[in-house]
Amino acid sequence: MNETMIEMGKRAREASYALAQMTSAKKNEILHAIAGALTANADEIAAANAEDIRIGRENGLSEALIDRLSFGESRVCACAAAVKDVAALPDPVGRALWGSEHPNGMRITRVTVPLGVIGMIYEARPNVTIDAAALCIKSGNAVILRGGKEAINSNRASVAVMRGALESLGLPADCVQLIEDTSRQSSTDLMHLNGYIDVLIPRGGAGLIRAVVENASVPVIETGAGNCHVYLDETADVAMAAQIVYNAKTSRPSVCNACESLLVHQNIAEKALPAVAARLAEKNVEIVGDETVCAILKDAAPATEADWGTEYLDFKISVKTVSGVDEAIRHINQYSTHHSEAIVTESYENAEKFLNGVDSAAVYVNASTRFTDGGEFGFGAEIGISTQKLHARGPVGLEALVTTKYQIRGGGQVR
Repeated sequence: MNETMIEMGKRAREASYALAQMTSAKKNEILHAIAGALTANADEIAAANAEDIRIGRENGLSEALIDRLSFGESRVCACAAAVKDVAALPDPVGRALWGSEHPNGMRITRVTVPLGVIGMIYEARPNVTIDAAALCIKSGNAVILRGGKEAINSNRASVAVMRGALESLGLPADCVQLIEDTSRQSSTDLMHLNGYIDVLIPRGGAGLIRAVVENASVPVIETGAGNCHVYLDETADVAMAAQIVYNAKTSRPSVCNACESLLVHQNIAEKALPAVAARLAEKNVEIVGDETVCAILKDAAPATEADWGTEYLDFKISVKTVSGVDEAIRHINQYSTHHSEAIVTESYENAEKFLNGVDSAAVYVNASTRFTDGGEFGFGAEIGISTQKLHARGPVGLEALVTTKYQIRGGGQVR
């Protein structure tokens, strides 16, 4: 194990003990100081990001990935505002969830406490650096961040600003640490930092998440890739459907809540597909589809079996016709990554069947999948979107970053 990594773990553990004892007021003071520092230094962070983008373009990153990487002044300031939103949320630590009195007079209380030290391994999303730090501080956790090489300059600048804000208040800067070594070995070391990391959260593409889940020896909250679906039911309002699909696919195709697969009821395919395709053509979206889709849309290419399970993260979408809501549900449960799915319908019965039958973290009726986001759900920000079922599912906000312990108050009782 890398001695530098072990030392980071030790410092994070010490910082976590200090954070766990802080009042809500002190944690909020930290967050407001961080928000102010980020705003004041937005130009410096944006300049560092410009260097990342320059290198990314030289290395052939697609424009969709460049968009994911972009972190100009407006996005930095939006992150700073989100930090203030996190500060305004109720403190998840110290809540009494259950209480009882033992027959001998002892009082037993189950209360929420921080997890301790959280590790993050993520790819080219500079905003994750700030969102994760803010959520961890509010929930009383120290955090060790390991971002991707594509965003190293942006991440280094953001973390320097946040650590400076902590130091300005006389608090441990090691509440937030960044691993600047972006080699594969540093990720492996973090995955095996037993005794120092209480939980590891990967955030990125399917390959990254699979590597962490399969190789980590520390506990993992599995965030998911997003092979998200929209299903157009037989009663769908076609104009509404076209707008929802357009938004879900093209507003930011590089994010995990973007639509990657479209299902269309066979009875409305002749009407709905041209309308949807016309909207998608505005952004030059490539369409691959089944035989029916290719017969209706002359520009569509044949889909392969692999297309049904692919997260493109680009201006491409797979399209399939189905016989009804039951087939749509079966298809989604087979091929989706259990992230976010939507139905467009005027049928209450089919809407309820879809809501209850689809096995995903977020299920929508007549709305875009792009709303699966901690900020949109009122969490202030998110540290990731979990597609697993234990501990946390969906956008992971403050409530998922605490655990519980029992506090027992007695007066000399013995057993």
